[in-house]
Order: sequence, then C-alpha cells, then structure tokens
Amino acid sequence: MKKLIVEKIDSLPPLPKSVLELEEFRKMSNQEPLDLLKIIEKDPLIITTVLRVANSAMFGFVSQVETPSRAISLLGVNFTISIALGTVIQNLVNTKLSAYDVTTDDFMFSSNLASSLVNTWVSKVSFDLKEDLLLPAFLQEIGKFVISEVIEESGQTEEFLEKLQVCKNVSTVEKEYLGYSCARITANIFKHWNLSHNLIFSIGFVEDVEHCPKDYVEKVKILEIIKILSDIRNPLSDQNIQRALNKANEYGMDVEPLLQSIDSIKFKLENDL
Repeated sequence: MKKLIVEKIDSLPPLPKSVLELEEFRKMSNQEPLDLLKIIEKDPLIITTVLRVANSAMFGFVSQVETPSRAISLLGVNFTISIALGTVIQNLVNTKLSAYDVTTDDFMFSSNLASSLVNTWVSKVSFDLKEDLLLPAFLQEIGKFVISEVIEESGQTEEFLEKLQVCKNVSTVEKEYLGYSCARITANIFKHWNLSHNLIFSIGFVEDVEHCPKDYVEKVKILEIIKILSDIRNPLSDQNIQRALNKANEYGMDVEPLLQSIDSIKFKLENDL
C-alpha cells in the first residue's frame, strides 16, 4: 500500500502557472489586493470558490458578496490566497472521496471550518501565527484524495468505511490501512511540488509532535486540534469537540479562547439553518 501511495504522488501533474504566481505573490512583503485580484481573475474556478466561501454561513457577512474584490476585502489577502491555492490543488488531485463516504462539498466545508477556526481562535493567540497557519489549516487534508483513490483501487472501500464507523478516529484507520497518516501524505504531496517548508513541516508532523522540529511544535499542536474539530466525516461533533478540548488541555493551552471560537462558529451555522 505504501508503494501505491508513493506512485500516486509521483504521478501527480506539475503545478499550473496560477499556483506558481500565487506562491510568488504570497512571498511578497508588499501584497496589494489588486495584484492578487489580477491573478485569481484568470481562473473562473477560483473566482467561483472564493465567492462561495465568502457567502457561506461560516463567515456570516451581513450582505451578499458579489465581486471577487469585495471577497478579498472581507476575507483578507492571506485567506483568499489559501482558498485560491486550495481550489487549484484540489482540482489537480481531484477524485471522488468514496472511501470516506463524503462529497467534495463536505471537503470544502471542512477546509472552510479549519480556516475559520484559525481566524477566530488562533487570532486571539497571535496575529503572526494566524497568518502562518491559514494555508496549512486549509490544505492539511488534501492527502485524503490520494488515500481515497488508493483505497478504491485496492478494492477496500467497504472495509475501510466499516472500520471508520467503528473507530471514529479517521487518522487511526488511515495509518492502519496505509502505513501513513493523511498528514504525512499531504506533506509529501507538497514536497513533490516543492512548496514551502512552512507548509510541509507544519502539516507533516501533525499527530507526531515528539518527532517535530522545535520551531514547528506550536503550529503542529494547533493544527492537530483544528484537524480534530474539522473532521471531514463529523465536523464539530460533540465527541470531536471533547477530543479537541482534551488535546488542548494535554498541550497546556488556554481552552477558553478555543471554546469561544467553537461557540461562535456553531452559532453562525445554526442560525443559517
């Protein structure tokens, strides 16, 4: 199974020009929203996704967001970059997520939830940390597309799903079947594409803190908690909220800002129903 994963990653197509332009823009010290708009306007799929995210209940903006420039203004440059990169990368590795019994819309909801947690929780801890984690949080589950394809091709979809029903902890099941966690697979996808070390290390050591380089430990711990809460099959379930709070306590974090963030997001979602 490990060999199949490596082969799938090695066979991924190269990154398109739009991703390379976004990566270059992301590294710039003087980021102008208008320059970002010029990049994303070249890709209709990015524009559609950015507007859909901006109008989702997760963010609860007062009025309908109808233009990409307005979306950038409301979501912020870094978050818009995260959505744009996520859209293109998801499209590159796109396959059905049958092994998890979820849709790509479920995946997008989970990714948006992860980003919303960064915006509402991590921003209370550190602005710089929030900016560093927006992209890793949004992209950390991309490996699930590769995992699902490998599980399907090996004829183990039904068995994998049955195990997920029993275990509930998705990462445990992934490691059992593949030998790797989704975090490690995602990190290797980004390594294959020569993306930033911050992206690769912040994601790659999630749930493996003991082996994590010390400069990334705080980021990895936060991403692990976000991963639990934005679980693709059971986002913000009572069980996962409790797991996340337990993990925050284990890591010696102040859980009050985390609880406030969870309550805020749940309130927005419930009032949109």
